Amino acid sequence: VSKSLAVADLLVVNGLSLEAPTVRLALASMRPGTPILSLGDRAISREEWQFDFSFPENAGHPNPHLWPDPIMALKYAELIMDELSRLDAANASYYTDNYSKFKGRIEQLDAAVRQAVASVPEKNRRLLTYHDSWAYFAKRYGMSVIGAVQPSDFSEPSAKDIADLILQIRELDLPAIFGSEVFPSPVMAQISRETGAIFMGKLADDDLPGGPGDPRHSYLG
Repeated sequence: VSKSLAVADLLVVNGLSLEAPTVRLALASMRPGTPILSLGDRAISREEWQFDFSFPENAGHPNPHLWPDPIMALKYAELIMDELSRLDAANASYYTDNYSKFKGRIEQLDAAVRQAVASVPEKNRRLLTYHDSWAYFAKRYGMSVIGAVQPSDFSEPSAKDIADLILQIRELDLPAIFGSEVFPSPVMAQISRETGAIFMGKLADDDLPGGPGDPRHSYLG
């Protein structure tokens, strides 16, 4: 990694403290003056930071998962386009054209998500997930995140945590709960069994779906 960083012309990170060790390594390895593009810090203001179950405000680090929100992903693409155009001005039109194509596809995705959410009864527009990745997505589409099973220290939840979530799901009569493809957990299956909620365990929240070479192994996929 250090060798790659030493010859890099640009480092792109999500930011909002998500890759702090990588950034520290980069600062020690990269050539002086090499830009680091921190997307999350550029995409939203401090006033727009969200704090929640796994990212409490008293810890000082906001939820960094902007990218599940397609409009935030489009903002990321715009920031990357601008930076690449600055560093490689001769090919700026190439980056602009690619961004325009991506923008059209993101707008289609955004419309599809809105249509899908509209089909869900309003009382069911509540999310319980394993990994706390959907704060900005939920805000965009009028959903509320009622909890995340994975604690802020990324351990397994305690027996009390599980019991509290089971009670909450029963009280809200939630029809489904959502796991993570990246963070599989038997706890979610247990919660499903004890509440009768359907368990959907394949959300691609911190990684692309499938594997390299698969047709849907992409952000839009």
